[in-house]
Amino acid sequence: MPETVFEVDVDASPEEQPDPIVNRWHPDVPAAASVEPGDKFRVETLDWTGGQVSNDDSANDIRDMELDPNHHLSGPIEVEGAEPGDLLVVDILDLGPFPDLEWGFTGIFDQENGGGFLTDKFPNARKAIWEFDGVYTHSRHVPDVHFAGLSHPGILGTSPSHELLEEWNERERALIERGPNDKTAVNHETGEDEPPLALPPEPNDVLLGDMDDEAVEEAAEKAARTIPPRENAGNCDIKNLSRGSRVYLPVFVEGGKIVTGDLHFSQGDGEITFCGAIEMPGWLDLQVDVIKNGMEKFGVDHAIFKPGNVEPQFSEFITFEGYSVTEDGEQHYKNANIGMRRACLDAIDYLSNFGYTKEQAYIILSTAPVESRLAGVVDLPNTCVTVSVPQAVFDFDVDPDNLENAGGVDRGTAALPD
Repeated sequence: MPETVFEVDVDASPEEQPDPIVNRWHPDVPAAASVEPGDKFRVETLDWTGGQVSNDDSANDIRDMELDPNHHLSGPIEVEGAEPGDLLVVDILDLGPFPDLEWGFTGIFDQENGGGFLTDKFPNARKAIWEFDGVYTHSRHVPDVHFAGLSHPGILGTSPSHELLEEWNERERALIERGPNDKTAVNHETGEDEPPLALPPEPNDVLLGDMDDEAVEEAAEKAARTIPPRENAGNCDIKNLSRGSRVYLPVFVEGGKIVTGDLHFSQGDGEITFCGAIEMPGWLDLQVDVIKNGMEKFGVDHAIFKPGNVEPQFSEFITFEGYSVTEDGEQHYKNANIGMRRACLDAIDYLSNFGYTKEQAYIILSTAPVESRLAGVVDLPNTCVTVSVPQAVFDFDVDPDNLENAGGVDRGTAALPD
């Protein structure tokens, strides 16, 4: 087994970890560990919430979650000899849950506390607990679904330079001030603004590893939230970034300073419920190397990766199509978000024919290895987005040819708040 260079204790609070947690991007966070090119090593991680969710049948913990501290991440891990302009080559050798914690969770966040991709349609908190059976999973809150997970780190990235951090903050601040340029960020039923367009630095509940308290107070004013993906990769939530994947990460600071975490047992493309994957604490084994001056050699300033060869195999899908037209018939120009929304809503309506609540169907789309694609972006005025649901994840026949026999089954509900 590779040497563990970052340890966590799932029974301790994020502030009391054996190795200090980070939950913001900042170049001055001291490295928690150092590795050499060619090294193999293990990183342990908390779940993204830092242990705020319990294996029970209440969604109170989703409804009442403290969001400012998230994500709870492991690192930074410096690679000796890495310099700005280099590329880190990171191989994901293996990953998984801790042996005594073989369960995970999915949440639909309350509209007043985080929301999600379809928050106007699903404004209330729900939760599903998933049990792990080796590579397979099932849930008492979403019965008659059983599938192999494509496990991956939701977050894997390098630390930004001061200059890049300032660029992030300036452009995201400008977006907030500018506001939406169409109604894609507006609730189509109420006309009210939905989630903010960006998340500026939030100085509350900031964790910056071993940085001393006085420095943390100053750095917290500029440290970037870990919620969106950016040039350093970060929170990309790419389900195919799994075992066997090779990632090329740009280096912006000395040592690169790798940060990772937010492990997912499984996820559908888009992670649409926000806490939408099957979230878990666990471990991942990595190997690193350095390509000197790799950013110039490769002509890249963003991460690139090669997917691994380990993923669930499905041969039959039901595919739903969405276009750049809202439910109330308003035409937009090449809006892929609206296309994704419409495809998801159609898939949810379809699955509800088989006894699932719409909240359960929403959770299925977010957790099962659903494939989403930009099918067409060239034809005016609509972008076509597809959402393909693998039929084999269900323990019964969901084929459209069987739809007339679908009624009369009650599959319960996801966990509700008390």
